[in-house]
Amino acid sequence: MLLQQKTLEKLRNLINEETEYRSGPKLVEFFNNFGSNDTYNRGGGFPSRWIYTDEKLSKINGTPELDKCIRELFAPVNFIGRFAELDKFLKEFNQYLAFDGWQVIRSGKEITFTKAGKIDFEEKVEVKEDDFLKKEFSEISLDKLGLDTIITETLNLRFEEIKICLNNKAPLSVIFLSGSTLEGILLGIASKFPKEFNQAKTSPKDKEGKVKPYHEWTLSNFIDTAHELGLLKEDVKSFSHSLRNFRNYIHPYEQVSSRFNPDEHTAKICWQVLKAGIYQLTKNKINGQN
Repeated sequence: MLLQQKTLEKLRNLINEETEYRSGPKLVEFFNNFGSNDTYNRGGGFPSRWIYTDEKLSKINGTPELDKCIRELFAPVNFIGRFAELDKFLKEFNQYLAFDGWQVIRSGKEITFTKAGKIDFEEKVEVKEDDFLKKEFSEISLDKLGLDTIITETLNLRFEEIKICLNNKAPLSVIFLSGSTLEGILLGIASKFPKEFNQAKTSPKDKEGKVKPYHEWTLSNFIDTAHELGLLKEDVKSFSHSLRNFRNYIHPYEQVSSRFNPDEHTAKICWQVLKAGIYQLTKNKINGQN
């Protein structure tokens, strides 16, 4: 990957300050992972932090080491408990990276690269959380999605169970059921339109560049691809991070290590993402779909 100067400057800021403050010794340790063999000299002779980082990025620009550097910088394991912040950093960096023809994608705990599409120069209006939660959806029907009858019946049962969990203040159950229900819906739609989903830029690929089978797709993969195809809007994609990330805490040890205790507010966001997703999936069509 070969990056232009503006993108390298943004990457330098992310490394030095924005993702975390890295002192001189920390920067040496960081770049030694990508081919350098430096030692920090506390007695002097070390350049300014920004000069050092600029020199290192310039040296690895256009080499596989730069890809490794970006993956390490955005590695989700370094952002446990603040995945929303990680997604914000990725979104900002991708605005620069798009001019180089690339995009960084986070799929659960994996960081991958894909070719960027057409650059959108229109400023997107950010939907505030309160405004998103206030939206009402009067015409939500799983039957209108056109999925198999058996899976639709099962999804309808889950939909009703989520309401019971909400009324009985069981937020963790709401999160898990909302996430699995949305994933089931998107899997059903992807199965109806395999050509469109598999040919999308955001479809997850294996090491050989082949599209992964659907059982290896994450909820994040389905959401990103549905958004690319125009089935889900920006608001659902933006707020879905709560749903897809918190679902990972179905494993008790991961929940304990992250000190995650969901509350009613978190549950309502996840429930709203599911409802908005169903509403948009019934209203929006893939190009060429009747």
